[in-house]
Amino acid sequence: MYSNFELLITELFTTTTSSKVVYQLNLILQEQIDESLSKFVAECFSCILTLESWTWRLLSQNSHQWIDESSYRELLYSLASFNKKLVYDYNGIEVDRKAALLFPVTVEQIKNIFQQIEQTKDDNDPFIFIVSLWFDNHSYFVHDNPHATKLSITDYINQYIVERYIMTRQFKSYLAELRRSDLSSTIFTAKMLFHVKTSLFSLFSYLGTKDHQYFYTADEMLRYLSNDYLQIVHVHHATVAQWNRDLSACIGHLTGVIAKCYWSDEKNGTNTKILFPTEEVTCNHVRELIQILSYEPFYEEIRPVRWNDETVLIDSILMVLLSIVKTQNINWFFRSNISIRETLLNVAENSAYDEICLRAYVVMGEVLTDEQLKELKITNSMAGFFFKMLEEAWQHPSKEYKQIPIQYLLRDFQILSKNDSIKQRTADLSKVQLLIQVSEQYQTVYDIFWTLSFNTDIQQQLRSNPFFTSQLLHLTRECEDKKLRQIVNGILWNLQVHQQSHPSPDISSQNTFDIMISYSHKDKSLCKQIYDELTRRNYRVWIDFDQMHGNIMDAMAEAIDRSRTVIICMSEEYRKSNFCRAEAHYAFQQQRHIVPVLTQKHYKPDGWLLFLLGPLLYVDFTEHELNVAIEMLLKELGANDVHQVDVQPVVSKDAAEVSLPSVPRTTTSITKPLSLDTERHSMLQWAQAEVQEWLTNHHLVQLCRLLSDCDGRSLVHLYRYMKGGERSVVMSLLQDDCIRRLNESISLIEISRFRSLMHQERWNK
Repeated sequence: MYSNFELLITELFTTTTSSKVVYQLNLILQEQIDESLSKFVAECFSCILTLESWTWRLLSQNSHQWIDESSYRELLYSLASFNKKLVYDYNGIEVDRKAALLFPVTVEQIKNIFQQIEQTKDDNDPFIFIVSLWFDNHSYFVHDNPHATKLSITDYINQYIVERYIMTRQFKSYLAELRRSDLSSTIFTAKMLFHVKTSLFSLFSYLGTKDHQYFYTADEMLRYLSNDYLQIVHVHHATVAQWNRDLSACIGHLTGVIAKCYWSDEKNGTNTKILFPTEEVTCNHVRELIQILSYEPFYEEIRPVRWNDETVLIDSILMVLLSIVKTQNINWFFRSNISIRETLLNVAENSAYDEICLRAYVVMGEVLTDEQLKELKITNSMAGFFFKMLEEAWQHPSKEYKQIPIQYLLRDFQILSKNDSIKQRTADLSKVQLLIQVSEQYQTVYDIFWTLSFNTDIQQQLRSNPFFTSQLLHLTRECEDKKLRQIVNGILWNLQVHQQSHPSPDISSQNTFDIMISYSHKDKSLCKQIYDELTRRNYRVWIDFDQMHGNIMDAMAEAIDRSRTVIICMSEEYRKSNFCRAEAHYAFQQQRHIVPVLTQKHYKPDGWLLFLLGPLLYVDFTEHELNVAIEMLLKELGANDVHQVDVQPVVSKDAAEVSLPSVPRTTTSITKPLSLDTERHSMLQWAQAEVQEWLTNHHLVQLCRLLSDCDGRSLVHLYRYMKGGERSVVMSLLQDDCIRRLNESISLIEISRFRSLMHQERWNK
């Protein structure tokens, strides 16, 4: 067969190419589409290259010379299918060889093809359908190989497409048609689909390449497309069951470009207001995207690669959702809507495309609480899925998993690892050693380790690796990267490696502060107002407005040690911050008076933050005017005689974002409890002596010494921590306290008896 193929290729260049030759070439290509491409390419590379060059030359010539020949059209359709399969063949065909076969074309030939599209008077010219396949294959290749050396024609193609097909009145008129609810299928002409589907797909793929040119900025593209995009989705989301393939393709590729432009400025967030000027617009759009995403017949069409329009649509929607949850504070909206959670889970569990599955998991990991993840029972599958990809990427020479670079996988796991259930699953799967190996080449893993090291099982696994701990100590001395040095210090702090002793200082020291404020830098404006109001009233307040130098963990500990009152500004960013978590745990261990305030609208404390602050009331700075909220805060501070207590603040908190708010403990109507019950009024009023008597009468000898300065309220809070918190976290904190205060290990027997007795007390009252 291969020899026959070579003879047929030779005959292509005779004076008059017969239809019989073209027909026979078509049959051979169709056979190869169903067989292994790698062997065919290896045996016939030069002949295939000749055929590809001949085809590009044919397309760049006057199409009227051949377009009416059915054998030519069939050959071109077969070659387009062959080329698409070649793009996604991963059985040994090198990327450079693929590129050589797919694009033996000159800029002049591309220009001639574009001119033919523009000159034709027939909006359904078969030539446009055919060349669209060639440009789509270029986009498939560019998207699948974003880190490969860029093709010489790629810049030209996309500059031409953007300037001559997208940023035009004709393009806007097509979008105006798509905004109509009474859409007619007749608008989906070959020329319209080339402008919208093919052109947007090309731009989407191009924006994902390294070193791409900026013909227009992301801001400019969003301003140009956003209104049409939002309106098209709004008009059609409720009728998704009636969409035809062309509408699905247009919406999918438009969504993809929106996602790329929005994603490109994820860190700075300047694009946010362009696309979503208000929170209401954002929430409505999320609801509409979820309704499209919930249409289950799409799932049957999803392929293992970004191969077809349904896969493009679902993937693009998830890209937009992921960008939204990373840039906007609307986690509350996702958490309050059961259908959103169920839809995301359904997509993750039924997608054949790993990137879709990964994006769905990351969105859920970003927005859902630990309890919601546990209810969905997906933490095992999330962790297992991620580590399967990571292991394969780590073992692959390119350090990629199916074209997903390992650094992208690690970036996503940074999000997933914030959930305590994922931490525990990581420990149960014994994946610490794998991450240690990966950390030798990818420093992102150190930030992941800081997050994971709040889990006691992870701590033990890390401590048992002396090479890793010595490497951490080496980095604290030798590393010139300030941010990495601070992350490493955070890991060592959690592992209690070379951790300095921080005894509670003499509160009467001259250098103490009345109040310490810990906050997320995203809440800086409000926290600065709180600081100004407190200092105006002569409180000595420490707050970090600068960047910290040296070991930030030791500086944090010193600040807390010299403070009695810590105002915690609760927000989503505070909960996510490793530094914040370490600080809050330390303040709790040191038994400082903690005063929470809420600084983010709609936010409800969850996870470890709820566990630590659950029994406390808080001042809501999002519902009350500043002056009202400040008065509420002052009442709490006055009730605890803050002015008469020396409290030294913390040194600054570098890149780690922290927010610590304040909360009144008076049970007035203007304060709110966190979501734990508040029973047990009689025990709540016990003094220290009554607590000691109760513990002694029940023969809780160790706890009697450990809780020597606790009153009834403290006892109830402790029980709630034990009852509502993660077992390993609670036991770790108790063990730390027992060693620090009594120099002995905690008695598991006494803890068990204490919980049983407290449970009896609760129901007997």
